Amino acid sequence: MVYTVFLFILAGLAEIGGGYLIWLWLREGRPLFWGIFGGIALAMYGVIATLQSFSSFGRVYAAYGGVFIILSVLWGWGVDRKTPDLYDWVGAGICLVGVSVMLWAPRG
Repeated sequence: MVYTVFLFILAGLAEIGGGYLIWLWLREGRPLFWGIFGGIALAMYGVIATLQSFSSFGRVYAAYGGVFIILSVLWGWGVDRKTPDLYDWVGAGICLVGVSVMLWAPRG
């Protein structure tokens, strides 16, 4: 379980960080190499996500979507300095419950 959570967080940081670097390059006029590093980070995200031990691509990516939402709220708070409100936290919590059900529910 620790390995699964670690991979989800690592994949999320690669995707959000890569997207952020490309945002800074295209929207805020940063140098081209910011966009290149962003593209590399996004490619790393695609590789990291495949390291999960679950056999279903759809389940892994659906669960990752919930993790991505939580990490995005935290990224916005820490990097963009936009404090999440109650509804952001409630929504992120609902996503976390959904991810847990999808990944670890007993299946026959």
